[in-house]
Amino acid sequence: MPNEVGNVVVMSSRLDPSWSVLASYEPFEADRCVDIFSRPDGTFGFEEFRRDPEDMGVWTPISYFSGHAYNSYVEAVDAATQRVPWLRPPLNDTTN
Repeated sequence: MPNEVGNVVVMSSRLDPSWSVLASYEPFEADRCVDIFSRPDGTFGFEEFRRDPEDMGVWTPISYFSGHAYNSYVEAVDAATQRVPWLRPPLNDTTN
């Protein structure tokens, strides 16, 4: 997930700048997130991040999921919900 520090947008080094983030999911605490992204080659992927006060709020990748490629957005979301334990409740929350 991109994070603005001053006037500079900081993005995890694990996400290639040519990839487009399509959705970003966070739990209520907003200390973790999963980004679902598309690549120029037409594949999709996801990555999990954490954000800690001692890191000045910068998102830090905590998994190595971004190297996997999926054929569709839905496949990437399904894979993310299977691999990231906290993700299922925020995706099922219809109040947002």
